[in-house]
Amino acid sequence: MRFGAIPRPTHYSEEPLNKFSVARDGLPPRQRRWAVLTVCLAIFMTVIDQTILNVALPAIGSDLHIDASASVWIVNAYQTAIMLSLLPLASVGDILGYKRIYLAGLLLFGMTSLGCALSQSLFMLTSMRVIQGLGAAGVMSVNMALVRFIHPVNRLGHGIGINAFVIAVSAAAGPTIASAVLAVAPWQWLFAINVPITIMAVALGIYALPETPRASHGFDALSAILSAIFFGMLIAFLEGLSRPGDALIETAEALLMLVSGVLLARRQMRMALPLLPVDLLRIPMFRLSAGTATCSFIAQTLAYVALPFHLHRIGYSVVMIGLLMTPWPIGTAILAPIAGRLSDRFPAGLLGLIGLLAFATGLAALAVLDSAGDSANVAWRMCLAGAGFGLYQSPNNRALQASAPRNRSGGASGMQAMARLLGQTSGAALAALALARASAAGAVWVAVAFAVLAACVSAVRLTESPQAA
Repeated sequence: MRFGAIPRPTHYSEEPLNKFSVARDGLPPRQRRWAVLTVCLAIFMTVIDQTILNVALPAIGSDLHIDASASVWIVNAYQTAIMLSLLPLASVGDILGYKRIYLAGLLLFGMTSLGCALSQSLFMLTSMRVIQGLGAAGVMSVNMALVRFIHPVNRLGHGIGINAFVIAVSAAAGPTIASAVLAVAPWQWLFAINVPITIMAVALGIYALPETPRASHGFDALSAILSAIFFGMLIAFLEGLSRPGDALIETAEALLMLVSGVLLARRQMRMALPLLPVDLLRIPMFRLSAGTATCSFIAQTLAYVALPFHLHRIGYSVVMIGLLMTPWPIGTAILAPIAGRLSDRFPAGLLGLIGLLAFATGLAALAVLDSAGDSANVAWRMCLAGAGFGLYQSPNNRALQASAPRNRSGGASGMQAMARLLGQTSGAALAALALARASAAGAVWVAVAFAVLAACVSAVRLTESPQAA
């Protein structure tokens, strides 16, 4: 296999696109810039809403007169709604067009943000968060599919790198922005600030986002129901691993998960364009890239959860731990766009192998720390882990998109988001289990093992031929 084997066009058209056609060479430059801004605004809002509320939960609980355990549902409702609706909405995007689903999801997200800000009870706030999660899923399910049509083939990695940079910055900025807002305003403003940003993003999106070809098949409602049951029970089962519960309920959840999963898989195998993209999983590069993503996000979430406990045990204060965790997202944000450019020239398997081994090395260096010392000694380890993750992520996302046929971009985009969410959910459950049964350092070592596994899966891709975007 030789480097630079990914086919690249030598020119792109400056002509405006027809209503239902998108050229392989992406949008004209001016329209592309506005489309990128639209995507950045949408991703910033939907990603930051997954982390911004953690800081505000005590204030929300006090204002609504609810206890801490009940307030957690404000966060969980959003995450669960996203996970259950991702694949169905990706399928709807194939049928109706990615632009329509994206803008509809974005508009729903903004409207329910206002509903969250006006909520006067836990029930109303949680209900709004569920609907807000559906709006966010509309954005996330087809986001990468739109990125694929926005950028020309020879700059697809660059476009994905921008996306990864925004995600990294959003995830890192959530707690900081929440603290800044809460210092001068009540918690309702954490939701209200989404409204003007949404209006701007929707207005830009109507003009700038590309119209894409639409599939001729109908929507498979039964598969959507089976998918929601399967992933819902999977979430419940994974969360049950980390806490004691009723054995009968846990057994019922496991059985329902298995039955719905088998029925879903059998139904999808018989379909030409399945909702659960088993057709794409038959493509070796796509399958390996999805596996790499799942393992890497398990490792990342395990580390995110366990490292604060590990650093606290060896003597660092809570305030210092927050500062020491900052180099991680900074490293990711710096390397992600650079890796995106590199992915247009070098194989994802190679960049992923190097990045994930660096990620594993940084985690291992953190796991062996046994006492508080010079802050720089922790900072470089955090930066190495984050930079390694950033080096892997953009090329891996590009490989996922480029290995799927263009008419299955929605399925590929939904599967990419699902791999991330499955990894994060599994990682959180494994972290809780490791913290309960072993130690924080032991949980970090488990993260190292998953990072190495992801590197090995990525290395296998070097034996596969690259495919055109």
